[in-house]
Amino acid sequence: MSAASETLSGAPEGGILERERIIAQPGFNRWLVPPAALAIHLCIGMAYGFSVFWLPLTQAIGISQRVVCEDMTLVSALFTTSCDWRVSDLGWIYTLFFVLLGSAAAIWGGWLERAGPRKAGVVAAFCWCGGIAVAAIGVMFHQLWLMWLGAGVIGGIGLGLGYISPVSTLIKWFPDRRGMATGMAIMGFGGGAMIGAPLADMLMNTFKTASSVGVWQTFLIMAAIYFVFMMGGAFGYRIPPAGWRPEGWTPPEKSAKSMITSRHVHLRDAHRTKQFWLIWAVLTLNVSAGIGVIGMASPMLQEIFGGRLLGLPELTFNELDASQKSAIAAIAAGFAGLLSLFNIGGRFFWASLSDKIGRKNTYYAFFLIGIVLYALAPSAAHMGSQVLFVLMFGIILSMYGGGFATVPAYLADIFGTQFVGAIHGRLLTAWATAGIIGPVVVNYIREAQLNAGIPREQVYDFTMYILAGMLLLGLICNMLVKPLSEKWYMPEEEVARLQAKSAAADAGPTGSFGIGKGGFDGKTLAAWAVVGIPILWGVWITLQKTAALF
Repeated sequence: MSAASETLSGAPEGGILERERIIAQPGFNRWLVPPAALAIHLCIGMAYGFSVFWLPLTQAIGISQRVVCEDMTLVSALFTTSCDWRVSDLGWIYTLFFVLLGSAAAIWGGWLERAGPRKAGVVAAFCWCGGIAVAAIGVMFHQLWLMWLGAGVIGGIGLGLGYISPVSTLIKWFPDRRGMATGMAIMGFGGGAMIGAPLADMLMNTFKTASSVGVWQTFLIMAAIYFVFMMGGAFGYRIPPAGWRPEGWTPPEKSAKSMITSRHVHLRDAHRTKQFWLIWAVLTLNVSAGIGVIGMASPMLQEIFGGRLLGLPELTFNELDASQKSAIAAIAAGFAGLLSLFNIGGRFFWASLSDKIGRKNTYYAFFLIGIVLYALAPSAAHMGSQVLFVLMFGIILSMYGGGFATVPAYLADIFGTQFVGAIHGRLLTAWATAGIIGPVVVNYIREAQLNAGIPREQVYDFTMYILAGMLLLGLICNMLVKPLSEKWYMPEEEVARLQAKSAAADAGPTGSFGIGKGGFDGKTLAAWAVVGIPILWGVWITLQKTAALF
């Protein structure tokens, strides 16, 4: 094997996981790749729904009633076997998820480009599912540090690799519909909790006994289910031969002002450009605004509307009794579920729209519409119009999801497709940053407003104006994104060397690959049914829960 071959493959040629083994053969249907990506994203997307385990785990020892230890610190909570955990102790797993997701994507994004999506998908499956299994052991022996290590750290690495595994591949298979392709896959990450949370609830109720809350059994069952789906997705990945393009499609002509390049920027240079950091800031600011709302969606609706949610407009949140607060909590859960649907739908809608109007214009829409909606949200709240309020935040969350789904295509337009997966991985450090900024802004301003004596129904007003200001900064950053200077692009000879192995394996005329512009055969329909049926089930469950809102 040549040195070049060793460099590109990273392992002996011919292994079942190697990149050269998954180059598509003539007749392969490119529409088989999105359901493979969805199979992985729907599994790792359960990270959004892990809060369903928090309350049961706070009674893991007491079962019917918490065993509270007043002097327990965060450090002692990691090792205690006699005290029940607090939600705040468990919540660190959620933080670890997204810090490790961004870090793993940034660290191993370059390796993924060399190893290929199949190997990355398999590693992601072992990390995510293995991490959940380790967390199950942590529950069995009541060791919080094992849960942090398993679900948070090992699982978080699986999240990062699984999240970026299909991005480069989908963009290369769908150069004519980059936004739509990444939107189809990444909407799965938003939809994972919609399927996983009700499934987890059903399993916990099944395994619950007088001596167990049913969480560790649920972890093991879900880890096994996810492992099957993720391995199926990983082995469903195929990459197109170098130079392949859909039959009848030609790249758009390059102009001086074009935002879509046909050239490629090397991974080593991407972060040295101001365009990378401008797009990093664009994503950070868009996500910070949305993720802060997601984290406080349920209490926000309850505190703003109070008795209005029960048809009792004269009662504020503090004036409700325990049973009434329980009733509006159920309605607020429906609100959170509805926002999840908008999050999912927005990933596909906005990313697909970006194919028509361009990525930069799509982000202009996010920021301009978002500024208006955040600025008007307090007025909708003061009017007492919960339908208008819910609709406004549904649109905001659609643009939050749309930002994630559109950014890979934005990067491919600016930096080319050769290293887009690895570049996207590095950009996801913006997500980790936003995961800190957004909740901090919303939570701490809320606390400050409450301490200042502001009524609960008004404590979010100032926050909304702050979030609108963040989107204004994002708008300015997006405005500054321009096409790259010629100096950043790799010479054609370097691109040719990088693509040499893939090109050597090209075994047919380009027109014989994929299905051109449309059409589904039986195999493709079956693949879509495997991921589509769980999605429809999740949508149905969510709609049932949200009915109470209206």
